[in-house]
Amino acid sequence: MHIQLPALSGIIFTYLLVFARVGAMMMLLPGIGTMGVPARVRLVLALAVSFALTPTVQNQYPAEAPQTAIALAILIGQEVTAGVLVGAMAAVIMSGLQIAGALIATQIGLAYAQTVDPTQNTQGAVVGNFLTLLGTVMIFATDLHHLAIGAIAGSYRMLPPGGHLPTADMAQLVIQLVSSSFALGFQLAAPFLVFGFAVYAALGILAKLMPQLQVFFVAVPINILCGFVIMMALLGSMITLFLNYYTTSMGIFL
Repeated sequence: MHIQLPALSGIIFTYLLVFARVGAMMMLLPGIGTMGVPARVRLVLALAVSFALTPTVQNQYPAEAPQTAIALAILIGQEVTAGVLVGAMAAVIMSGLQIAGALIATQIGLAYAQTVDPTQNTQGAVVGNFLTLLGTVMIFATDLHHLAIGAIAGSYRMLPPGGHLPTADMAQLVIQLVSSSFALGFQLAAPFLVFGFAVYAALGILAKLMPQLQVFFVAVPINILCGFVIMMALLGSMITLFLNYYTTSMGIFL
């Protein structure tokens, strides 16, 4: 069966372009585009969101398909690029928890405890994986995943179909979100960094006063125990700070 390009017109043509953008976003959105979600589930969700979104954005797309395959490929490529941008920025926002977890694990002596991250199908520090999973659960528990779905519709305001991609604005947005996510990771890990500095300074003084003391065997259990105590005390505040940052950052795309 051969499909002629002029035959792709009207609502069918618009639906295919909307699906190209929505499908690219769904591959990267937190919680939805993770490796733990079956590919068929993500496909069905992308098809459903595209079906609901098509009537509202149909007037922004051309009524008929381009006459050449190259022009059609360029149009689809622009839609996929727009979808990847929004989805990747949502993933960058989530990376702040991985940064915080890596810093905390290094500080309390659990950096070598590497486990598989089910959200990315990669290995990472156990504390970072825990914070990422907890952050994802809290996003769905507080209904903030609606912001991610709303960002799909909001992307048509930032990146309208058929126009030139604002590469300068896109690069500035990427730099802004990467730097703010990195800063968030340091903010979440700041109490542990201060604690580590105080503990290591005290142990250094103790080692000078008692050279015969095996400081390493004393420091590691104390460091891990105190790290878990601080995490238990501050976990609620850390997740609240992350959720506020997620709300503010995802609000850019609305």
